[in-house]
Amino acid sequence: MTMTMQRFTVVGGAGFIGAHFVEHLLSLDTTLQVTVYDNFSSGRRWHLANVETDPRLRIVVGEVGDLEQLCEAVAGHDTVIHLASNPDIAAAVTNPAIDFDQGTVLTHHVAEAARRGGVELVLYASGSGVYGDLGEIAAQEDHGPLVPASTYGASKLAGEALLASYAAMFGVAARCFRFGNVVGPRQTHGVGYDFVRRLIADPSTLRILGDGRQSKSYVYVEDVIAAVLAAGRQVQEPFAVFNVATEDYITVTEIAELAMEVLDLPAGSTTFDYTGGDRGWKGDVPVVRLNSERIRALGWKNERSCRDALRDSMAAMLVDARQGRFDA
Repeated sequence: MTMTMQRFTVVGGAGFIGAHFVEHLLSLDTTLQVTVYDNFSSGRRWHLANVETDPRLRIVVGEVGDLEQLCEAVAGHDTVIHLASNPDIAAAVTNPAIDFDQGTVLTHHVAEAARRGGVELVLYASGSGVYGDLGEIAAQEDHGPLVPASTYGASKLAGEALLASYAAMFGVAARCFRFGNVVGPRQTHGVGYDFVRRLIADPSTLRILGDGRQSKSYVYVEDVIAAVLAAGRQVQEPFAVFNVATEDYITVTEIAELAMEVLDLPAGSTTFDYTGGDRGWKGDVPVVRLNSERIRALGWKNERSCRDALRDSMAAMLVDARQGRFDA
């Protein structure tokens, strides 16, 4: 079945990733239409500044938890990009319900709104957390069993299961994307964001969670968008899952050193204060390896390495800081 992909609702469209999707979609086709649905809790108005006057864009301020309002916003669209979830993965340590309330429930609402609204396709931002702690094993999409080590990963996996059932029962096709760590301009959280913010405030000392040897893939937001749209257009199955990651990795200490380079801080001038242990918080997976052959078979490739993706994203954060909108 060929997807139409002309009328999009981007749930969480004012957030870091969402706003990039909105800009990219509106640049593709003069007939394409986009609705942003966002409560602006972590999303920002200025993220959409480049396109907010485009007549093809509609912005709806609303809660994904409000099913009826979401249904109204989604009706008449053929594609939903679902990016809304709890942005603070570590928050579940003190609030275990957050990922159910701001993850699983919201994905059910998106699936139900898609069913009621006659949507053809849901593109869902899942995550590598569904795999749990596999160490150096490069996880493939068909790996099993899936044993998440965090409520965030559990919520993402539950979302995938819900969408699989809606694809089978109601004909709403779905693509789920298990991203590496997504980075880029307008980031609102993440290790690079935290390091730049802290080094601007105090370049003498930088607190680093864990032992700094945590090692993961960091993928640039433009590469993520290309992967999602490629799978959306090319894949024919009712339900499919894809890993989206680079083929290289970087440690937290290396990210800290890179942040110092971006801020022009002399090597060795900042004291790294490690909290200790092999992970940043309970539920953190210290080593993540993702096999991305399935998405690459569609012709996708990442244009930036981990290091280049992080450097470009942190340089953009520095520009935002100088313009007074880093924490806006």
